Amino acid sequence: MMPLHTNPADVPEPVQQAIRTIIEWAGDDPSREGLEDTPRRVARAWREYCRGYAEDPARHLERVFYEVGGYDEIVLLKDIPFQSHCEHHMAPIVGKAHIAYLPRNHVVGISKLARVLHAYARRLQVQERLTAEVADCIWRHLKPQGVAVVIEATHGCMTSRGVNTPNVAMKTSRMMGVFRDDERSRKEVLDLMGV
Repeated sequence: MMPLHTNPADVPEPVQQAIRTIIEWAGDDPSREGLEDTPRRVARAWREYCRGYAEDPARHLERVFYEVGGYDEIVLLKDIPFQSHCEHHMAPIVGKAHIAYLPRNHVVGISKLARVLHAYARRLQVQERLTAEVADCIWRHLKPQGVAVVIEATHGCMTSRGVNTPNVAMKTSRMMGVFRDDERSRKEVLDLMGV
């Protein structure tokens, strides 16, 4: 098998040409040595950034475990790093998520919560929708008593263009079930998250 970087056919020519056009429009020469392979590299990078479109996040929640020794409290995966891209400017969104659920009679492997997040994050996104999609997926497929998702991220479309305001983080949350309806449960999960 030939390494990816030596196969010019792995990226369709119209895609490479579109990237050359952007380079030229930005004011540089796409045929100069340093930019010669950039269209192929950029196209491959975007294929990787957007690999979540080829993935069904719910499949990560298919295998559950019923033998939990009577455990019936909150399950929380905290500070999960993620990267996404803003659908408005295709600029990076970089942050962390806290995902919690209150199981009924089964749990899922904890890495699966991160996998659900990454599957949705690897698409063009807005943070509000990303938060809702992760929570809704867990709610629908695990059928827990409650789900809580809090995401905190910085947005390249705000920090390095437009208003040019670095070091600003946006926080979004989605509470479902007991975390939405019961103030005590909501406070408990938010305290555990440290938000």
